[in-house]
Amino acid sequence: MPAAPYGLASGKGCQHGGMDIYEDARTVSRADLAAWLRQVASQLETGQVFYGAAGTIAVADQVHCELEIEQEGKDEFSIEIEFSWVNPKAAAPAEPAEEAEKADEAGSAETDADEEPAAALPAA
Repeated sequence: MPAAPYGLASGKGCQHGGMDIYEDARTVSRADLAAWLRQVASQLETGQVFYGAAGTIAVADQVHCELEIEQEGKDEFSIEIEFSWVNPKAAAPAEPAEEAEKADEAGSAETDADEEPAAALPAA
């Protein structure tokens, strides 16, 4: 399997105001990229993504996903896939049962008709 195309970056700021933990860029074959994406998908299913020599990050059960496909020039294209979530260990404690029932009743009266359906990400 190919190495993850993200290498270590110490303290470098990222576009969302956080700190990069790990980053790497390299050119790989299409087959190696596909194999690496399958490996990442498999790790996401387990809830742990591995990076670098010994790094791991826990992945929450609910993850926000973004898929962006761009044409950057006449003959240059890019696909960006981004996942974000709240650290499962840092999530707030669950509401007491009574408050949760009240929230469910209030929420069932509302609909999200304004939301657009998310673009389907390919199955691994």
